[in-house]
Amino acid sequence: MTGVPGTGGARTGYAVVVPTLVRDTLADCLAALVAAIGPDPDEIVLVDDRPDPDADPGALEHPLGVLGDLRERTVVLRSGGRGPAAARNTGFRAVTSPWTAFLDDDVQVGPHWCDQLVQDLAEAAPDTGAVQGVIAVPLPGERRPTDWERGTAGLARAQWITADMAYRTDVLKEVDGFDERFTRAFREDADLALRVLDAGWRIRRGRRTTRHPVRDASRWASLKQQRGNADDALMLRLHGPDWWAKAVAPKGRIRRHAAITAAGVAALALAAAGRPRAAAVAGLGWAAGTAEFAWTRIAAGPRTRHEVTTMLATSALIPPTATWHRLSGLWRHRRAPAWREVAA
Repeated sequence: MTGVPGTGGARTGYAVVVPTLVRDTLADCLAALVAAIGPDPDEIVLVDDRPDPDADPGALEHPLGVLGDLRERTVVLRSGGRGPAAARNTGFRAVTSPWTAFLDDDVQVGPHWCDQLVQDLAEAAPDTGAVQGVIAVPLPGERRPTDWERGTAGLARAQWITADMAYRTDVLKEVDGFDERFTRAFREDADLALRVLDAGWRIRRGRRTTRHPVRDASRWASLKQQRGNADDALMLRLHGPDWWAKAVAPKGRIRRHAAITAAGVAALALAAAGRPRAAAVAGLGWAAGTAEFAWTRIAAGPRTRHEVTTMLATSALIPPTATWHRLSGLWRHRRAPAWREVAA
C-alpha cells in the first residue's frame, strides 16, 4: 500500500460510506471518487435507502458501472427507507477499516481527495475521533443567490456535516452511531458530533475539499425544510437549552415565527369574537412580522419576479408551519432523556 508523504508510515486504511436514494447525482459522486488521486478506499459501502428498491432494481446499474476496478471493493446494502441516520448506521456497521468516511450522494470530492484524506487521517492525534472535510458550494457569479442557494451555501460554514466527514470506526461503535430518531438529513450529524465530544474525543477540520453543487428544488422547498424544527426539539431534549452554542449552530427565527403565528391566530379569534379593533391590532402585528421576514429574504436575493413571488408566498406560510413542527416535535420527544443520562 502507498505510504503517506511526510508521515514515514503505512497508509491509513479507510472505508467510504454513501447513503443514497439513488438520485441522478450518485453517478457523479462515485465518478469523482474514482478519479481522485491517492490511495483507494479499502471498502466502499453504498446504502440504498429507498423504501422499495425492488420497484426499480436497475437504477444502480449506471452508478455502479462508473466505479471501474473499485466495483470489486463495493458492497450495496439496504436500509429500508428509514432515513440517512439509519442508512449510515447500516453502512458503518459493515466496515472493517479503522476509519469510516461518510459522503453524501450529491457531492463531488476534489481531484486530490484520496491523498488529502489519508494525510488528514494520518495526522490525526490519538484523541482525535473525527476529521471534517472542507465543503465548497459553487454559487452564480452574475447575480445574487436565491434563498435556496443561500441555504445550500450555509453548508460551507456548518460544523461536522456528513457531506464529507471521517470518523474512527471504533468511535462510532463507542457512541452507538447516529440517533435514528433523526429521520431527515438534519441535525443527525450535529447530535453525533456532540456525543463524540462528550465522550472525550476531539474533532478537527482537515484539508481535503469536497464540492457540494446546489441541486434543483421546488419553489416550496423552504416549507418542507420547516420539518427540521421538530429535530431541533429533539436536540433540545438530548443536549439541553444551550445546544445551539455547543453545536455552533444559528438559532434561527423560531421565536419570531411563533410570535407572528400567535398574532395571526389572535387576529382571527378576535374578529370571530366581534372585537374588530383588537383584531386589527393583532392583524397589523402579523402583517408587520410577515413583511419584515419576506423583505429580509427578498433583499438578499436576485429580486426576479419568480423569486419575489416565491418569497412572499412562503414567508406567509413558513411561520405557522415552523411553529406547528416545533410544537409537534416537543410533544413527540417530550419523554426523550438527555444524552448524558442515557450514556450514564
